[in-house]
Amino acid sequence: MTESKYIQGSGGGKGGGGSSAPSVADDTLSSRQSARVVDLISEGEIEGIETDGTSDDAYLQNVYLDGTPVKNSDGSDNFQNVHVQFKVGTENQGAIRGFADAQKEFSVGVKAEKNSPVTRTITDTNVDSVRVTLSIPSLFRVQKDGDVLGTRVEIAILVQYRDVESNEPTDFSNVIIEGEPTVKIKGKTSGPYQRNFRIELDRPNPTDLVDIRLKRISDDDDAILDAKDNLVQHSSNTIFQSYTEIIENKFRYPNSAVVGLRVDASQFNSVPTRKYLIRGIKVKIPSIIVNEEETVTVDAQGNNIGGLKYEPNAIWSGEFQSAIWTSDPAWILYDLLINDRYGVGVPESTLDKYDFFAISKYCNELVPDGKGSSERRFSCNILINSRDEVYNVIQQMTAIFRGIAYYGVGTLQLLQDKPTDPQYLLGPSNVVDGIFEYQGTSQKARHTVVCVAWQSYDTLGDIEYEYVEDADAIAKYGIIKKDIKAIGCYSQGQAHRIGLWTLKSEQALTETCNFSVAIESGIILRPGMVVDIADPVKSGVRRSGRIKSATTTQITTDSNANLSADLATNKPKLSVLLPTGLVEQRKVSDDGITIVGDTAQINVKSAFSEAPAAGSVFLFQNNDVQSQQFRVVSVAEAGDGIYGVSAVAYNESIYAAVDEGDDLEPRTITVLTNPPNSPGGITGEEFLYEEGGTVHTGFDLSWQHDGIALNEFRIKYRIDDDNFTDITTQNPSITLRGLRAGKLQVRIRAASFIGKTSKPAKSSFALVGKSAPPGNVKNLSIEPINNKRATLRWDETVDLDVRVGGKVVIKHSNKTDGTATWPNSVTVKKVPGGSTEADIELIEGEVLVKFVDDAGNKSVQATSVLVDRPDTLGRLLVQARREDTDSPAFNGTRTGCFYDTGLTPNALTIDNAEKIDDVTDFDAIVSLDANSGVQVATSDEPSAEYQFENTLDLGAVFALDLSRHFVTRAYFPDETVDGRIGDVDTWADFNGSDADAVDAQLYMRSTKAAPANSSTYTDADFSGKKWRELINGTFVARAFQFKAELTSSDPGQNIAVEELGYEATFQRRQENSDGVIFSTTNGEEGGTAGTCPITFEKPFFVGTADLGGANAYLPSIGVTVQNLGNGERVNVSNVTSTGFSVDVLNSSGSNVTRKFSYTAVGYGRRK
Repeated sequence: MTESKYIQGSGGGKGGGGSSAPSVADDTLSSRQSARVVDLISEGEIEGIETDGTSDDAYLQNVYLDGTPVKNSDGSDNFQNVHVQFKVGTENQGAIRGFADAQKEFSVGVKAEKNSPVTRTITDTNVDSVRVTLSIPSLFRVQKDGDVLGTRVEIAILVQYRDVESNEPTDFSNVIIEGEPTVKIKGKTSGPYQRNFRIELDRPNPTDLVDIRLKRISDDDDAILDAKDNLVQHSSNTIFQSYTEIIENKFRYPNSAVVGLRVDASQFNSVPTRKYLIRGIKVKIPSIIVNEEETVTVDAQGNNIGGLKYEPNAIWSGEFQSAIWTSDPAWILYDLLINDRYGVGVPESTLDKYDFFAISKYCNELVPDGKGSSERRFSCNILINSRDEVYNVIQQMTAIFRGIAYYGVGTLQLLQDKPTDPQYLLGPSNVVDGIFEYQGTSQKARHTVVCVAWQSYDTLGDIEYEYVEDADAIAKYGIIKKDIKAIGCYSQGQAHRIGLWTLKSEQALTETCNFSVAIESGIILRPGMVVDIADPVKSGVRRSGRIKSATTTQITTDSNANLSADLATNKPKLSVLLPTGLVEQRKVSDDGITIVGDTAQINVKSAFSEAPAAGSVFLFQNNDVQSQQFRVVSVAEAGDGIYGVSAVAYNESIYAAVDEGDDLEPRTITVLTNPPNSPGGITGEEFLYEEGGTVHTGFDLSWQHDGIALNEFRIKYRIDDDNFTDITTQNPSITLRGLRAGKLQVRIRAASFIGKTSKPAKSSFALVGKSAPPGNVKNLSIEPINNKRATLRWDETVDLDVRVGGKVVIKHSNKTDGTATWPNSVTVKKVPGGSTEADIELIEGEVLVKFVDDAGNKSVQATSVLVDRPDTLGRLLVQARREDTDSPAFNGTRTGCFYDTGLTPNALTIDNAEKIDDVTDFDAIVSLDANSGVQVATSDEPSAEYQFENTLDLGAVFALDLSRHFVTRAYFPDETVDGRIGDVDTWADFNGSDADAVDAQLYMRSTKAAPANSSTYTDADFSGKKWRELINGTFVARAFQFKAELTSSDPGQNIAVEELGYEATFQRRQENSDGVIFSTTNGEEGGTAGTCPITFEKPFFVGTADLGGANAYLPSIGVTVQNLGNGERVNVSNVTSTGFSVDVLNSSGSNVTRKFSYTAVGYGRRK
């Protein structure tokens, strides 16, 4: 083989006239090189490069270099020296020869003469071919008259093989180059000319050596004579320039269709672009058609090339024939799904191949191509050369044939948008709540012009654009353009149909319908199914329901609503759901509707295949009112056996409109022309809601309507005598917000699609707003943390106006018999309304809790829990102080309060700010409602204050436990309405039973310093000491003062403090010796035996003259002596708050030294 073809130059001619100057012919030779490339065309196996079969190389008509075919249709060549090798991508295909992986060049540079050929030996047995480079420094001859003309030279390349062991050669044989045993080079060049020759080696034995010989056939330059035997000046030296050993890669590229291309580099400025028109990957297609007994074939030529030929009523056996190339998108998708190398690798057993068969038949039906001929409806000629998500590829492929794919019932489900009979019946009787919800597309989403991008064979796959428009829509809405990329489309007719489908579906199929069905319908409905819907809300009449009883020719309906005998005209039809789940439709007999009581009997002209079951669905329609038809898009489980269904409008006439150019035929689905009926059954419920951090009043308003001729409801509402507010809704309910307490008046009208309204339905409601009291506290409990604190817990309030802006009020009474009430208790804590627990002081008595909303309304009843705190082990009660048990009672300093013996029981209470009896000029009273009553507390001052008479003095600084004692009650000073004080509008009630605008707190202040006069404390000793509220706690000080503050926020309410005081206790304390002590005078080893003084680390409280008596509570001492001898004893003496003495005496009463330890148990710890 050779890498270049024979090139012939033009010879020179003699000039006329002897006196003419010598001429030099133009150079006609140029060096020759080649370019090689291997193109990966496709996964294999493909059918191959397109060819008409007229010759072996006819396929070169469909190999394009820089957009030009290698061969023309008449067989002439557009390029010289083009060599093509092609592999279709089988598993065991051979390697492409002549495309090296490794090359090694060896320089020779020896001139080959006629009788002295040049030979070189190839010793590497891995070499598959050799490229010989011939060099001619110049090629010309000089005439006697001086003219320089072209000439010729002839050479031959020979090969022989030698056995590597015996060195026995074969005969040299000429390498056939371009069909000839020699190479003749003719022309002229004044410069070097090089030419390559590729020699494929064909060793008899793999180990043979190879001899390559360059032989000159022409005479040498110095031996060339003219016709008169004169020596001619001639330049045609032939030099064996070099040779290159080539080891080919031998790649087979299994399962890959590849093309090896070698071209003469002199014909191109760079490596040319390549395009190949191929018949692509072979896929499985159906085999025998049962009822036709014919094999499915593929169109081989013409408009429908690659399409499958089916008979109209073909039934498939389910068997496949051998894989073959086709442009059928259904079986191409099938191959992509099942192929485990370049596809998804889905097991074939999980796919329903009959779905693909049905789609394939529809794809291959012939339709007009718009050019006076016909073509397959859908074809796919596609190059997939990038990786993508499986879902995306499947969706793109199904879009080619107007299909959808989804995963259901454990496998991939494939559906196609094509003419389909209704497969299910739907009406209010088998839809949840009987509700169908509709939604239309916006006008902006309805395009009037589509530009479809498709590819053309005429332009070698370049993009063409098909412009499709809807002239009527453009006239109404203007140009709204949409660009579409038609994947795999090489047909202008198919591109045009894609554009038509887009325009007509967007203009005609604009509505979606959403509804919910129970499980018996949900397990049947599937995406792609076409359903008949009889929606009385949309149609204005009831045309569907349940079958009460049935035969094969007659059904009895569950109701005769909107059915009458005169409906059996104008092409009436009856559709039923059979027990098999199939839908059957029959024509209704003349006079076929009879009203019987509250039911209707409908007779059909021809019998159903079986009798419908009682309780199944029927649907009646005629040309006056037809069913709506929708195609199911999605079915989703919503829980509790309910399935949500979404469907899009379906019109069977759109398919002929797109394929054949027929007109769209809209269905008549409604009789809504009369005004709708008035709404009824108006009800509502008041509620509170949060907005902007505050709580407001709202109202849920609902009503009933039959839904006939209904488009929307128009509502007017107002509070009291305010202006009416107008709102509209399509639902029989609405939520009103931003209301207040008062009389809510509503008026509701139903409106039709054409604007006709019903008479108004009226109703009114009394709103309490935020004036309603919160609910009571639920599940109140208390859990002690220690002996001083506890956690109080309750359920979160359900009242929004408590959670937002409200609070939880906690009160306490020292009553332990369960008789405490909200008025007779005092506040201990207030926490945010959304709280469910609080940390409080643990004191005996009853804890009461109420919710308070942001308007100050309280729970009607207080919820309480009793606290019975057990005494701490060994606790010392220093003082149980009660001001109410003194004689006289409450003898401390009273400010704004007095001890009222007129109350039962007697109690400390707040003074009135002013009494009517004290008024000297009765006429000066402006308003009885504004009479002052008790002193009202301010943020700075309480209503009254009582300071305890005595100061609690511990004699030294100790840590003391204090707990308050309070028993109070709230009351109205005058129980009659006439005697009530304050503005009437501020009264919580009129019967005086809920006086809770009063409160009381106990405060304490303390000091660690001794009294200034060294004996008795005065207020001056507490100067600068802050009062703090006392409930329960441990405090470190020497002296304590106490006071109570009484408050009222209502001049008509007062508080009676019946019991007031505190308990002061010390906790039991034990002190142990730190290590071993010796009974010596200094307590150390080696000291003098004698009385050993012991000093406590911290002194104990032992009482004072006022608190139990001096040394009334001395600590108890325990001494443990080691190695106490016979007759020896221990004597403890001088016990005080700070220490004691120890003597260890022998039987003679003398001190002895012994080791001992001690334990002291007492109360309190001096700081």
